[in-house]
Amino acid sequence: MHKMLLAAAFLLAAGQGAGAAPSILFIGNSFTYGAHSAAMHYHPESVHDLNPPDARGQTIGGVPALFKAFTREAGLDYDVSLETVGGKGFDYHLAQKRALIDKPWDIVVGHGYSTLDADHPGNPALLVSSTKEMADMLAAKNPNVKFYLLATWSRADKTYPDGSPWHGKPIQQMGKDVEAAYELAARGAKSAGIIPMGLAWNAAIDTGIADDNPYDDLGASKMNLWAYDSYHASSFGYYLEALLDFGKVTGRDPQSLATIDKVAEDLGISPAQAKALQKTAHDALAAQGQIFLAAK
Repeated sequence: MHKMLLAAAFLLAAGQGAGAAPSILFIGNSFTYGAHSAAMHYHPESVHDLNPPDARGQTIGGVPALFKAFTREAGLDYDVSLETVGGKGFDYHLAQKRALIDKPWDIVVGHGYSTLDADHPGNPALLVSSTKEMADMLAAKNPNVKFYLLATWSRADKTYPDGSPWHGKPIQQMGKDVEAAYELAARGAKSAGIIPMGLAWNAAIDTGIADDNPYDDLGASKMNLWAYDSYHASSFGYYLEALLDFGKVTGRDPQSLATIDKVAEDLGISPAQAKALQKTAHDALAAQGQIFLAAK
């Protein structure tokens, strides 16, 4: 009996409560499901993929499964689900997947298309309107839902090649433009805050731990946050994304995770690289003014 009381006290102190684990839904596209990396099918059994298995009978783990692994490492419990469709934004999910996502979630993490609008790159209008619609739908089912917006990263393939929308601008600019668009969207919707993935990605480049141009051979000794297509993230990039999700949603410092943690080991990330990415996530969230909770 004494042990049961202690366990209940621990859960309450950790913010989990003595009842069911908080439900969290990740809504996104390939940037959430971890395309072109080992993250895509990382422990899919640990999360609920709301879409049916693919032709090979596989479901997706992706960044949500990395988040789940981090929370377990921290002694926390979240009931994690994901609804993802490649190359789509909030407008698609609202129109085609509403039956799956229109439920009383405790927490939702979501993002739109990587260029803000596939037909009009850089234009925030569609993101702003669809974010507002998504927020209203979620709040109608649970007025206390926490809806976090993930501001995505600069795409090298949309910056360096001739004719690309951000050609001629610094690689950091697309991430800054995307961040500004999500800040605009957050002001028009009931949002719990922005997860600054694009700014953290920029910081990794600025501090010299990540390559700034995958099209040249100058950054071979650095981490390449992009996958082979210079568009999606690599395992390094998705690891950083999951760290930011973990820090923002739980309030725990990403640096509180073990330097030699199982997620990094599974993804082939060295202890030194993991430590550098954990610090990058910490710094990006701290720059927003976040005060981290003490680990229990």
